[in-house]
Amino acid sequence: MRNEHSQHDAENVSAERRDFFKKTAALSATAIAGAGMLSGTRAMAEDDPVIMNTPDWGHKIGYPVTKNRYGMPSPYEHNITRRNAKLLSSGNWQASIAMCPIQDLSGIMTPNGLFFSRCHGGIPTINPSEWRLMIHGLVEKPLVLTLDQLKRYPNVSRVHFVECPANGGPEWRGPQFNSIQFAKGMMSNAEWTGVYLKDILKDLGLKPSAKWMLAEGIDSSHMGRTVPVDKVLDDAMIVWGQNGEALRPEQGYPVRLLLPGWEGNLCVKWLGRLEFAAEPFYAKEETAKYTALKPSGKAIQHFYANEVNSIITSPCPEKPWTDLKAGDMVEIEGLAWSGMGTIDGVDISFDGGNNWVEANLKGLVLPKSWTRFSFMYKYEGKPLILASRARDDAGYIQPTIDQETAVMGVESVYHRNGIASWEVTAEGKVNNVQVRS
Repeated sequence: MRNEHSQHDAENVSAERRDFFKKTAALSATAIAGAGMLSGTRAMAEDDPVIMNTPDWGHKIGYPVTKNRYGMPSPYEHNITRRNAKLLSSGNWQASIAMCPIQDLSGIMTPNGLFFSRCHGGIPTINPSEWRLMIHGLVEKPLVLTLDQLKRYPNVSRVHFVECPANGGPEWRGPQFNSIQFAKGMMSNAEWTGVYLKDILKDLGLKPSAKWMLAEGIDSSHMGRTVPVDKVLDDAMIVWGQNGEALRPEQGYPVRLLLPGWEGNLCVKWLGRLEFAAEPFYAKEETAKYTALKPSGKAIQHFYANEVNSIITSPCPEKPWTDLKAGDMVEIEGLAWSGMGTIDGVDISFDGGNNWVEANLKGLVLPKSWTRFSFMYKYEGKPLILASRARDDAGYIQPTIDQETAVMGVESVYHRNGIASWEVTAEGKVNNVQVRS
C-alpha cells in the first residue's frame, strides 16, 4: 500500500507542478526582467526534471542524526577547506600554515574547522588534566593554576579576529597569488571564552615595577613573546573556548592567550607560563622574526595592533561573475577589520581608486572584529577595477599601496594593509592586481 500511495502522491505533485507552469506561462520575460532582484533569474522550463520530479533523496529515509556524534558539513561542501601554504613551512610541514577560505564564509564567525592556523613546531596533543599555567616574576604572590582552577574565575565571551601580521605579505612587491584565500587567508574571526588576565592579577598583586609580560607556550617551539603590561591590564584574555566549544588542538588547546586586535603570533597558543618583568625579554620571535625593515635601514620592533584593513570577498578570483549578464543586479561584499578599534565605514571604487562610493555595513559591528560590508551593483558587462577602503573610529584610514610603501618600503612582509584591488574583465573573470600611481 505504501508504494501505491507514493506513486499516487508523486503523480499528484507532477500534475500540480504542470498546472503551475501553465498558470505562469503568461508571465513575460519583460516582467521578470523588471522585477528588481529577479533580473537575470532563469525561468524554469516545464520539462526541468529537478522541479517536475521528486529527487531520489525525497524517496528515501535519511540517516539518523546520531550517525555522526560530532556534526559534519554536507559532503557537497567538501571543497570548502583550509589550504596549506609552503610559504612559512620552514622546510617542513610541522612548522606550517593553513589558510582560511574567507571567500566561502558567511557572516563574521569562522567555523572552528576552517579557522586560520599557524604553528612553529607542529600541533601538540596535551592532556588538560596535566596542563598548568605558571604566573611569576614581578608579582606579589606567584601562582600555578590548573585548568579547573582557571575556570573558577568569572568568564567572559568576546568576538575578535586573529590575523597573522604576514597576512598579504607576499604581495609587497606585487600580486603573487591569483587567489583571495592565499593572498588574505591568514586570518579568521571567532567568539572566544575565557577570563580577563587583569582579573587574575587582582589576586596576585602586580608589582609597580612590572612593565612587561613574557607569554610562553609549552609546545615544542616554546613560542615566546613580550607584551606591554598596559595591554595586559586592558583586554588581554586567557581563553579555553572558541565558538561555544573547547579550543581545537591547532588553536592552542587547552588554553591560549588572546590579545584582541594584536598580531596573531602574540596570542601565544598552548600557553604555559607568564612572567612579569621591568624590561622586554627580546625573545627570538621579536628580534630575529616579526620585525619590519624600513627604507632607512632601521627595523621596527615590537609591532602590535593590526592596522585598519578590508578586502572584497565577492567577487574574487575564486568567485567570478561569469554567470551574469548586463543589467543583472549583484551584491559586492567583503570584510573590514581593525586592531585599533571599530570599523566606522567602507568605501568601494569601480575604477581603481579614482572615485569612491560608500558601502553599507551589515550585521554586527564590533570592536576588533570582522565587519561585513556590501553594495548592490547593476552589472554592465564592462571591465572594472574593484577596490575597498576601510576606516575606523580611531581615525585611521586604509592607505593606498603607494602611501604604504613610502613609509615601509618593500622589504617587510609584515603589517601590509594597503588597498587591495581586483580586476574584473568584461567576461566577469577576476584577477589580483595592484594599483600604483
